[in-house]
Amino acid sequence: MLLLIDHLVVAARTLEEGAAWVESRLGVPTSPGGKHATMGTHNRLLSLGAGRYLEVIAIDPDAPPPGRPRWFELDSPAMAQRLARGPALIHWVARTDDMGQAVAATAAGQSDVLALSRGRFHWRIAVSRSGHLAQDGIAPTIIEWESGGHPSEFLPDVGCRLEALVLYHPEAAAALHALSQAGLDPAEPIRPDPHGRGISAQIRTPHGIVEVRE
Repeated sequence: MLLLIDHLVVAARTLEEGAAWVESRLGVPTSPGGKHATMGTHNRLLSLGAGRYLEVIAIDPDAPPPGRPRWFELDSPAMAQRLARGPALIHWVARTDDMGQAVAATAAGQSDVLALSRGRFHWRIAVSRSGHLAQDGIAPTIIEWESGGHPSEFLPDVGCRLEALVLYHPEAAAALHALSQAGLDPAEPIRPDPHGRGISAQIRTPHGIVEVRE
């Protein structure tokens, strides 16, 4: 089974605030993304090289409320309080070619596999029915791209690359082991840390390596 890092998720109260936050840290601009009608969100993107990108996501103020909880806990009071302090790297998404096996390897709990599209892109993604991020966001959301290519193929290369993804959680080692047993590529730059909760990323930029978290 294919299982790879697909993208990182930076959440913000507004898309503009999130894009400015990323640019202030990495020193490069994000690119336009689009809207997710099913979830009432919109995004901007930044290439991390072939097959990887960083997504800035926020609730779309022009979209009607979806008929289900939005992904990435964007509807929760706890996430609203967190983002009131500023944008944050909250989550990561793993790409697979076997949705059932990949979801079974995570602690995501009951998920709905949704068939979604945005412009040329068509994909399936496993979304928690409650919108909750399992294990404080260290258990990845699973995505399977079906047609239209991968977003990284259409983003300008701004010279950023993911050097390391750190999973902070008392159960991080066990979570990473489960993913490895399920087929996570051992070359993926992921390491566990039992101290704290959440994730951080070390990203090589044209200006040096930058840590992105909160």
